[in-house]
Amino acid sequence: MNASSHRPDQARGGTTYRSAAYLSLLPWQVRERRFPPTRFGRRGLNPDDVYAFLDRVAVAMAALHDGLAESRRETARIKLALRTWQSDHAGADQGRAR
Repeated sequence: MNASSHRPDQARGGTTYRSAAYLSLLPWQVRERRFPPTRFGRRGLNPDDVYAFLDRVAVAMAALHDGLAESRRETARIKLALRTWQSDHAGADQGRAR
């Protein structure tokens, strides 16, 4: 397996634990997956149907990955805004306590 199939390392804070054996399946991996044809005289699936289905799955996965990435960006933005607000108000609260 090549390095491009692995998820980039994330900062340790707030991440979910996953075993090193777990590898995320990415949309491009589904889209580019090819199956060998069945041997003559054996039953099998229609390759066009299989690839059409894999394309549909890859499109759905890509949309989910995009939504998750957007959610993570929004979460980071909100956390930063909260930290900034807390820092700004911590100084004001200390001034009132005196």
